[in-house]
Amino acid sequence: MDGQENEQHDAGGETAPQEGRARRRWRPGTNLRRLGAVLALLVVTFSGVVAGTYAGGHVGTDIGPFRAQLNLSPSLSGGTTVDIPPLGALLLDSHDGPAYLTVELGALDQRRTEALIDDPASISRASQSAVEDVRAGVMRLGLKTLASAVLATLLLAGLVFRDARRTAWAGGLALVVTAGSLGLAAATIRPQAIEEPRYEGLLVNAPAIVGDARRIANDYTKYAEQLQRLVGNVSKLYTTVSSLPVVQPSPGTTRVLHVSDMHLNPTGWQLIRTVVEQFGIDVVIDTGDITDWGSEPEASFVGSIGLLKKPYVYIRGNHDSARTAAAVAAQPNAVVLDNSTATVAGLTIAGIGDPRFTPDKETSPAGSGLTKVVADQVIGAGEQLAATVTSSPKPVNIALVHDPASAGPLSGTCPLVLAGHTHARQVSKLPQVPGKQPTQLFVEGSTGGAGLRGLEGEKPTPLSMTVLYFDKQKLLQAYDDITVGGTGQSQVNLERHIIQDPTKGDQVPVTPTPTRGGPVSPAPNGSPTATPSPTG
Repeated sequence: MDGQENEQHDAGGETAPQEGRARRRWRPGTNLRRLGAVLALLVVTFSGVVAGTYAGGHVGTDIGPFRAQLNLSPSLSGGTTVDIPPLGALLLDSHDGPAYLTVELGALDQRRTEALIDDPASISRASQSAVEDVRAGVMRLGLKTLASAVLATLLLAGLVFRDARRTAWAGGLALVVTAGSLGLAAATIRPQAIEEPRYEGLLVNAPAIVGDARRIANDYTKYAEQLQRLVGNVSKLYTTVSSLPVVQPSPGTTRVLHVSDMHLNPTGWQLIRTVVEQFGIDVVIDTGDITDWGSEPEASFVGSIGLLKKPYVYIRGNHDSARTAAAVAAQPNAVVLDNSTATVAGLTIAGIGDPRFTPDKETSPAGSGLTKVVADQVIGAGEQLAATVTSSPKPVNIALVHDPASAGPLSGTCPLVLAGHTHARQVSKLPQVPGKQPTQLFVEGSTGGAGLRGLEGEKPTPLSMTVLYFDKQKLLQAYDDITVGGTGQSQVNLERHIIQDPTKGDQVPVTPTPTRGGPVSPAPNGSPTATPSPTG
């Protein structure tokens, strides 16, 4: 009996500890604590990853001539947004989640942009390097985001758990989650998505504005190649015209260069600089639309104004915003007029900005035209300027408006009104007011060849500008119309017009004579046209 009891005791002694361990293993309280610890670890990890992504998921990089900001944020669907403030955005279905890429284009670097135009071959190189720029920027963005997410998770876990082992677990899990998310995004990239973007904001009009992007790019390459040769011919033209039997400008002559509607064409600045130097320009007058959308990135385009080192008088066009005007005003040699007057190079000039801001094509002259409300605004701007000219203590020599529709109320208030807007050069007399002086209206073409819009047709819009010559009494004596032809034309034309009687605006036809600068033939109005040989 004793032996059997002892065996039962021994057996019971072995069974009891096993049952105790089993009961401790499956206690509900222990399970809940462990489950809570795992959930806490996951919550802290994902919170750290999200916080770290938002805090460090951004880098700045150069993409071609642009300074861009790349941002990465958590997302379930993935994708890419190319943000062009304040114009809108391009939405691309570029990859799957859980990471969303935002590319925000910033300022346009003027020097890099002009370098692209100076060297046509660099345009092709820039298009290739832009892809590498984006790839390198995204790689740096991924590495920075990974490091930021892990660091933020370690800091948060350290504060919450105050335990080295749990903090290490959170950091390791954050590394796996972030790297896995970035890897999934990289593995699902769809390069063809860039060919099928969705547009937001004003950019919904982008396809209609730029047309076939590939065709325009090809045309612009040819355009830039020819303009590189053509701009150099302007000096030859001046030599040609100077040798014609016309009245030479006297030492007291004031030379004014009238430009308009640059529309972001850097090639226009090359032509302006050449003319300013070769023609001894005293002051440049710009009647607006120096930009295309009036956005902040475009503001850097006006940086070339300071390089001219000549007074630059400007009024805002309907494609220029208040931000554009402020950027021009920041140039050391610029004078911005907005229903105001200024005396520059001895000339008293009055000007007013266009009352509209219409950067989208639907409300520009190429769209629906002037409604009655808009017409009233445009004419009203002319009436405001007419009142300013009339009340000016000094007689106004030149009045500036962007749209020639604003010029009517200025008739009789001053001898000359300059305008732009239509991209077509025109010279006319305003209807004379009885008892008032006659007023000439000079409408300039597009000095920027209408920008990208000028490349939509078979031949680009020519670049045009006018040199005005004023005598000591500040009366217009002569003017030179300069036109740089587009692709397939390979020519630069200069037509000189002489004003016989400033009060009548009559022009004296001049008999052309051949010179070394190239063949010279009479223009339709009888004034000389100098055309250098196509070989340049």
